[in-house]
Amino acid sequence: MNLHYKKATLQDIEILTETRAEVLKAANELPWDTDMSEIKRRSRDYYRTALADGTHTAYLVFDDDIFAAAGGISYYRVMPTWHNPRGSRAYIMNMYTSSNYRRKRIAYHVLELLVQDAKERGITSVSLEATKTGRFLYERFGFVPMSHEMELPEDFAGFLGSEQTQGVILPPS
Repeated sequence: MNLHYKKATLQDIEILTETRAEVLKAANELPWDTDMSEIKRRSRDYYRTALADGTHTAYLVFDDDIFAAAGGISYYRVMPTWHNPRGSRAYIMNMYTSSNYRRKRIAYHVLELLVQDAKERGITSVSLEATKTGRFLYERFGFVPMSHEMELPEDFAGFLGSEQTQGVILPPS
């Protein structure tokens, strides 16, 4: 193997977009012929903006000219907290390794590069969403499950008007 780790630039948007679609298919167990055109269009727009303004860093890994792996980290701000007075956070996403390159510590090294990028920006809060197959990698790196956060399901609009919200007074719109 002749691996080359490359920090992505605007010239890499197409391969980043393609790997994003592959990651989403794999993570959501979608058929490989699923139409991802909308996701690709929106991902392309995201990368175009976020790579230019520095709110996203991505790494691509090649074995000579063959794509082997990718990973990204998005940066955003929340209100300051006691543990994070700057309110700066990072979210690792789009970790993907082609099947021929798995179990060779490639993803681990991509993770090192992404976390180092966050450290260089002074960010102390880094999180991610782990698939079953990725959990071992992230735990080995030092990530721990979060017990203090919750998420409202995607179909939360269905909760409005349900018995969960009866008696709740909503402000006028």
